[in-house]
Amino acid sequence: MAKFVVTPANPAQREAWVGGTIPGVERVRPGLWSIPVPIPINPLRYVLVYALELPDGVAIIDAGWNTDEAYDALVAGLGVAGYAITDVKGVLVTHIHPDHYGLAGRVRESSGAWIALHPADARLVRERYDDEAIDSLVQRERALLRRCGVPDLTLDDLAGASMMIRHMVTMARPDRLVEDGDDLDLPGWDLRAIWTPGHSPGHLCFVSPGRKVLFSGDHVLAKITPIVAVHPQSGPNPLADYLDSLDAVRKLEVEEVLPAHEYRFLELAERVDTVMAHHDDRLAEIERVVGEAGAAACWDVATRLTWSRPWETIPPFMRRSANNETLAHLAWLEAKGRLVKEPGEPDLWRLP
Repeated sequence: MAKFVVTPANPAQREAWVGGTIPGVERVRPGLWSIPVPIPINPLRYVLVYALELPDGVAIIDAGWNTDEAYDALVAGLGVAGYAITDVKGVLVTHIHPDHYGLAGRVRESSGAWIALHPADARLVRERYDDEAIDSLVQRERALLRRCGVPDLTLDDLAGASMMIRHMVTMARPDRLVEDGDDLDLPGWDLRAIWTPGHSPGHLCFVSPGRKVLFSGDHVLAKITPIVAVHPQSGPNPLADYLDSLDAVRKLEVEEVLPAHEYRFLELAERVDTVMAHHDDRLAEIERVVGEAGAAACWDVATRLTWSRPWETIPPFMRRSANNETLAHLAWLEAKGRLVKEPGEPDLWRLP
């Protein structure tokens, strides 16, 4: 299947992405604004925060990282739309990764806004971001990586690789829990939540049937695919969850997709088909690599796969992501009976 190239809803926004710059604040349509908030030291460069006008202020979808630069950009973007940070009434967080959730607590401190999360992500907040709980998570990650066959020399570096970005999150427990199918109480908006687990256990998308738009978070992006990985806070088969979630949103009748990164685009169903085809190709590649090896640990499989750059040039944090993504595909193949796992340290994978 040939890769489908989506049509950008705003060519200038796509040009900014391709050109390595940050797009401008944009009035997407009446009552709706797109505000790019910078992400430090990250190839994604920015998260697109969406401001939804209300009779008495705005609600925002996602918030950005907790840095002064990000906070100032959010405040300035709201100013372009005619609002102050104190006008924010609510923060709808698509998921708890730092570039979406990190600044939510600071926004609440400034405005009194409520914060909303899906319960599956709300349950993960303390272990992920509380200083008194994080050591347990790191040790669980270390045990998982050992069973994947990660070499001892790099095990500690990879297990604690995400510690460097924890300061970019203000830990904030949500005020509201949003379940699948919930109608959000936002005057002037017919916004409904869609639970789309995979990238995170509690990832949410938000659809407005009347305006025919989908706020897709990281679930569906214009060019790249989100990380879907097995890790200590994931379910046992997150790729199955993700593919089911893709199928759920594919059926939506929308005219425009508003993702959290890159740029807005038009063709939801075609983009979903392309993402599914990408995972089919990856599953077939992993099956082939395992078959050629006879038996292999997850780490060994990951080092033999095709990545966007040579394995030797991938930094530690991204190597961990690559390993855990590979593990998600192995788990899917095991669930389908296409691979079997021999438990141990490391676990070994082979054809049936």
